[in-house]
Amino acid sequence: MATDEPARERILVAAEALFAELGFDATPTSRIAERAGVPKGLVHYYFTRKHDLLTALVLRLPTGVVDPDEVVVAGDVAASLGKLVAVLDARLDASPLLSHLLWREADTHPDVRDALHERHRAVVGQVREVILAAGGPAVADKDVDSAAALVALAVSYRHSVARHNPDGDRLMDRELAFVAGALA
Repeated sequence: MATDEPARERILVAAEALFAELGFDATPTSRIAERAGVPKGLVHYYFTRKHDLLTALVLRLPTGVVDPDEVVVAGDVAASLGKLVAVLDARLDASPLLSHLLWREADTHPDVRDALHERHRAVVGQVREVILAAGGPAVADKDVDSAAALVALAVSYRHSVARHNPDGDRLMDRELAFVAGALA
């Protein structure tokens, strides 16, 4: 661990790695301090309770907000959604330990579960915005809300387990083409 990195950041990096490796409940703060190269008291200075570390890690989950101008291909809903999924995938791939940890801890920690629900709602909104921008008036009278919810569920599934499937990209492309076709 680089010693020129601020102590708070070293603590978060150590906590992320240890929580992902051992689980939240099985990781003592003394082990986090040891991994971060700081005194145990400094962990508690920055994070009063161990749970505060988990909350801070939730806030590090990449955002689902993507500028539609980055991904919209006018008149092509499937291509636009494909570009959106690629951006979301790249952001999540930047923190694979964190994503693994959060999906695993969502079952036992309500704050994590709430944060993941909020992230899902944000992705639904983003997908809806991209569908409307790409499809224009042709999709305005369609059930865009249901389509956005389905795509967001597919993205969530992809980010939790399907990204480990070697056919994941092909399957996602089929799902996006199906949704785009239903909106046509």
